Amino acid sequence: MWPILLLLCLHPGYLEGARILAVFPLPSPSHYFFALPYLKSLASLGHEITSVSPYPQREPFKNIHDIPVPEVFENFNEILKIASTPRSTWQSSDFINEYVLNLTRTVLNNEGVRRSILGPQKPHFDLVVMDVWRFDVLMGLAAYFDAPIIGLGSYGTDYKIDELMGNISPMSYLQSPSSRFYDLEAYGQRLSYLVERTVMYINYKWRHVRKQEALYKEYFPSIAEGKPLSKISRNFSLVLLNQHFTLGPPRPYVPNMIEVGGLHVNPKPEALPAELDNFIQGAGESGVIYFSLGTNVKSKSLSEDRRKVLLETFASLPQRVLWKFEDEQLPGKPSNVFISKWFSQQSILAHPSVKLFITHGGLLSTIESIHHGKPMLGLPCFFDQFRNMAHVKQMGLGLVLNIKEMTSEDFNSTIRRLLTNKSFEETARITAARHRDQPMKPLDTAIWWTEYVLRHKGAAHMQVAGKDLDFVRYHSLDVFGTFLIGALGLLGVFTFFIYVILRKCLLQKKDTNEAIKKIQ
Repeated sequence: MWPILLLLCLHPGYLEGARILAVFPLPSPSHYFFALPYLKSLASLGHEITSVSPYPQREPFKNIHDIPVPEVFENFNEILKIASTPRSTWQSSDFINEYVLNLTRTVLNNEGVRRSILGPQKPHFDLVVMDVWRFDVLMGLAAYFDAPIIGLGSYGTDYKIDELMGNISPMSYLQSPSSRFYDLEAYGQRLSYLVERTVMYINYKWRHVRKQEALYKEYFPSIAEGKPLSKISRNFSLVLLNQHFTLGPPRPYVPNMIEVGGLHVNPKPEALPAELDNFIQGAGESGVIYFSLGTNVKSKSLSEDRRKVLLETFASLPQRVLWKFEDEQLPGKPSNVFISKWFSQQSILAHPSVKLFITHGGLLSTIESIHHGKPMLGLPCFFDQFRNMAHVKQMGLGLVLNIKEMTSEDFNSTIRRLLTNKSFEETARITAARHRDQPMKPLDTAIWWTEYVLRHKGAAHMQVAGKDLDFVRYHSLDVFGTFLIGALGLLGVFTFFIYVILRKCLLQKKDTNEAIKKIQ
């Protein structure tokens, strides 16, 4: 944090903290906990944070004031169950877009939000910071408070963020986050990806844009006429992305899209509890395997058949296993398995005795594993986890299995391969070294650019003109259309002349034949 403190000393006009509204309403921990270190750092620098999220602080933190929105958890498990059910691209897009619309309405109807944010005594905010994932209507808060807006992309960028920012993201070699990984080297895969993207785009533009605009006018009637949603949603001063060229394929960015992949990683993980540390140390040279399916998938909810596969395999291994399990007891638990409802994941992955991470493949967990140089065995369940783990496999950082179909033999042999084939360990070590080799820590980078936006009153000079162009102008389809029409016109003229010449030749030939017949 020294660079940030020095920066503040050089800019005394900004020693007085800003009032910042932080909006992270999605009931998925990864979205909020990616942003939490960033919000705490801003608060520790003297900025006053008002945080709207379903995750209030467990212990009070100076300068962070929570407005909890617990209503967003209603039926969330059922929503996850539906989301994990195989569906067509159109159905999946429809479901997600409708869910976001309902979630937005729930947030804006929250009593604390109505009273403290949208109430008659309108507060002042110098900056709005929010989850940039599809929450178009909530972007209206920036226009409502006439404040600049910074977005955080916990999953990196996608086609929609690129569109809002005017960013170039060619489909020929870059994939937007989805539940499937496409090999864009293959023509068939590129074609499938184009179809998926087109269906998602049409679904949003044709079915949900008008619904978003109607909701925006309902809750922000005083500004909706002068500041339409289509304009204010493209007015981001900055977007901080949980991506980095060492974590995935390198991508081009406009100036106000900043990579801060691994922002949430603690460079100095906390010490492990004595009982857990003793269990790890007791593993000896065999080492430890860490197994977690994240927060949205519960190990305790796995079927008896799936749990049996896990238990039989773990019992057969010489390694000790740390298993994030949500119950106090695990029937049939082998002696080499240690269960807990919660682990300090970063502290465990930082431990030198941990040899392998068996993970659901969430992006935060994937980045933490890469940062600490641990090979991975992916057991993805839904959303972007499949794509994340396919990329991990492609990079040589791990392997992937289908948790619903794998046998004990599959699971056992894959674990042993990852532990005995040193190429996985070596690739993980090299990738970790590359990721750590940065001029500034991702968190310091995020803070610096946030202060930059505050110092320069929204930093509108960083925004590219492309963000305000429609699809036709952005892709110069009108210009290409002119050339196409011109070319078709020339082709038409050429065809006409050919027709005239041929017709004339045919007539002349006909006249000649008739003349010959008369002579004969």
